[in-house]
Order: sequence, then structure tokens, then C-alpha cells
Amino acid sequence: MPTNPHWITTPLTAELLRGALELERTEHGVLPHRLPAWARAQCTDPQLAMVESQPSGVRLVFRTRATTVELDALRTKRTYVGAPPRPDGLYDLLVDGHLTAQASVPDGNTITVDMTAGTAEHRPGPPGTVTFTDLPDRLKTIEIWLPHNETTELVALRTDAPVEPAPDPGRRVWLHHGSSISHGSDAAGPTAIWPAHAASLAGVELINLGFGGSALLDPFVARAIRDTPADLISLKIGINLVNHDVMRLRAFTSAVHGFLDTIRDGHPTTPLLVVSPILCPIHEDTPGPSAPDFTDLAEGRLRFRAMGDPEDPTPGKLTLRLIRDELEDIVARRAPEDPHLHYLDGLTLYGEPDATTLPLPDDLHPDAETHHLIGERFADLAFTAKGPFAP
Repeated sequence: MPTNPHWITTPLTAELLRGALELERTEHGVLPHRLPAWARAQCTDPQLAMVESQPSGVRLVFRTRATTVELDALRTKRTYVGAPPRPDGLYDLLVDGHLTAQASVPDGNTITVDMTAGTAEHRPGPPGTVTFTDLPDRLKTIEIWLPHNETTELVALRTDAPVEPAPDPGRRVWLHHGSSISHGSDAAGPTAIWPAHAASLAGVELINLGFGGSALLDPFVARAIRDTPADLISLKIGINLVNHDVMRLRAFTSAVHGFLDTIRDGHPTTPLLVVSPILCPIHEDTPGPSAPDFTDLAEGRLRFRAMGDPEDPTPGKLTLRLIRDELEDIVARRAPEDPHLHYLDGLTLYGEPDATTLPLPDDLHPDAETHHLIGERFADLAFTAKGPFAP
């Protein structure tokens, strides 16, 4: 907590935050949300409540001459019974667009999850402080990217020089929606999740609506996207629908059309890119659901298994191969009346050759190196002159 009598405390307001759709006032400060309150009210799923409050892609952005910056925050960290402690969430500090430092906030709330029993215990804790020092003594733009994998309440921002909101950079706004892979899964930090890496390479402003385990074609998500100003929109659809086993092909096709129709109500001509799933060998030809395998949990290794039967004769059971074919067909059928709608095969981002050199560590999620690779490929395929998001 503050000890320097010359600290300047700046109120934490929406003008200093990018990437959040809403700020909730709490007893400690403000909690960034990636879904608005009306959308959250339509779904009581605790998984969605957890992941939309994890500020993936959310960052504080301001101009200042400060050489020292302190941020008080209250984190909520999850630990798992029988598993080694998870790494602390990271705060990435960028100075004029360059990653300069990383740090973590100590203390905070802890939720201990027993996956075998299906229980969770909440232990409250105090806010902590992250400090960045020895910053350049000049006017500069500071970005503090919040942990992509920890619910984070912002309590106080202190600096040794005045702060003002950064001006609009004039860059295009890219809104992306997807699953835990888009959320960040096992990325090395908040600016290393693949959408953030792609946005940096492309020079665009990111709004990341990647929700771990929760990209399920929910109508309220489509309406949130419809109502959010954006110059470019991408939707990465598929893996959660399989590993939750939530629908069959008949319902899937209709749900995709409805999702696209709703977005088009608010963004009739915005470039809209539908992205199919990256390679996931356990679900290429085997339907869901998937389930965690706790065999090696004590050694810190959690894997996932496909629980479906590849020989199941039930018509329309979803696999990733079926989803890719259907998404490509849906876009092709709509494109004559919607020339700004495009399709990208997820296998071009991560496919069979990549699985040999960069296998999915838990059979479901990419590691840090693969996030980097996917971000580079997406930037090249979507944002360069040959792509649908070309300037």
C-alpha cells in the first residue's frame, strides 16, 4: 500500500480501460466484465461467470511522465486439490507498445477446487500491489494488460506524475469470440495469448470475447457482439460444442445461422470471419463429451479424454471434422448475399504437421509456443493484403 507522500491516485474509470464491455462497482473498486450485466443475467452457469470476469485482453491504457506506477488489485486465484500450485497470473507492462516488465499481485482470494468431488471452497484474502519502477522519464503511453486467467478487481492506481487517458490511436477495433484457446489457455502471459499477439502484429485494437469452455453459440453473446462497436469481427466456433456434446448437426446449423443473423443486425457490412476449429486429435472423428483424466494430476499433468464413441450411429453427432465441413458450407451459402462474410479453416492455424512438433500438452489446449504460432498465422492469413481483414 502507498508509502510515497508524492503519490498521485487516479480514479479507475472506463476512460482508462480497453477491452472490457462493462465495469462493475464493488466494495473494493471496479471489476471489468467481458459481458454486460443483462447478458450475464441470462445465464447462471458458474463456468461462464468465472471466465467472463477473467480480463483476457483487458488493459489499462494512459499517458504519463511517471517513472513509477503502482496498481492495487484483488485477484481470485484457483487451485486444485491434488495438483501442484498454478502459476500466478501476470500483469504485462508495455511502454509505447513494447513489453517492458511482468509482475504478479500477491495475496487475494483463493478458490480451492476438488475436481473429483465436484466441490469448491472460497477463502477470502486482501488486495495486493504490483509495482513497476525505473520507467522512462518522458511522456509515454503505458499499457498494463491484466491477467488473462485470474478474476481481477482493480482497487487503486498510483503514479509519481499525473495520468491522463490515452488518445484514440485511430486503429481499427477487432472483436474476436472463441473458446478457452482464444481466452488464453496456457499462454505465457496476457499479451502472449494468440489474439493479443495477432492484434499486435496487425496494429489493431483487441476486444477478446474468448470464454473458456463457454463458446456455445449463446444468443446473448451474439447480441453483445451485435451491440459492441467494432470494425472487424471473427468467430472461432466448434470445440466447446463437441466437448460439451450440447447439440446435433441439425441444431448446430440453425444456431450458426441465427448467431450470424443477430450479429448482422448490428454490423450489416462489417468484415466477419468464421474460423473453424484447430486440430484436436481426440475429437477429429470422435464426438464428445470430453472429460478430464486425473491419472497424472499429482505430477501437474491434466489431460482430457474423448468420451464419445466414433462408431456411434446417432445421426448428426458433432465431431470437429463435421463442424469444419458444415461451417465452410454455411459461409459459402450465405456469401452471395453477404460479400463481407468469410471463412478460415482452423487447420491452417494448427494442423496435423504441427501436432507432430507441437503436440497439445493436455490433448485439448495449445501451449505458449503454439499460441505464438497461431497468432502469427492468423495475422498473416486475416490481416495482410490477401486476407479478409486487409487494410
